Amino acid sequence: MRIRCHHSEGWDHPAPGESRCRTCGVTRFTEYGAVRPPGLASALTPKPRDARRADIAAATRIANTPPRRQWWHLPAVAA
Repeated sequence: MRIRCHHSEGWDHPAPGESRCRTCGVTRFTEYGAVRPPGLASALTPKPRDARRADIAAATRIANTPPRRQWWHLPAVAA
């Protein structure tokens, strides 16, 4: 479904973080955050040095993988 409204009549704000077009009624949310159910472990991010080591290890593995033309459905003689 495509809405052909340019929202030129302005926006109403029925609730904090919510805006509604006065013409077509489309709702736009401006303030929201990720919702996590209780009991889940907190999100962890690796230390920069660990992330860098993982990137280098992945790049090394890709660089040392022998080429396999059949992965790309190319003939073996294609150059």
